[in-house]
Amino acid sequence: MAQKEIIDRDTYKKIKKMDRETLTKFILQYGDELLGDQGKTIDLPALEVELSKIKGIGGKRLEEIMTVIEKFLDL
Repeated sequence: MAQKEIIDRDTYKKIKKMDRETLTKFILQYGDELLGDQGKTIDLPALEVELSKIKGIGGKRLEEIMTVIEKFLDL
């Protein structure tokens, strides 16, 4: 199985000449481009509305659940 080329030769040469700060910015930008539409996001208000529709989940329990979700997402 042939390996897919991720970075072309010109980009590779540019990377070799970069300092640490420039390389960090490049990697972050390149990663964002690779993720594109694959990066998933969560609409917390919409999630809260949907969770509130579940029978047996009251306001107090919903607050506790949302707190746990927000901690997990580091918000």
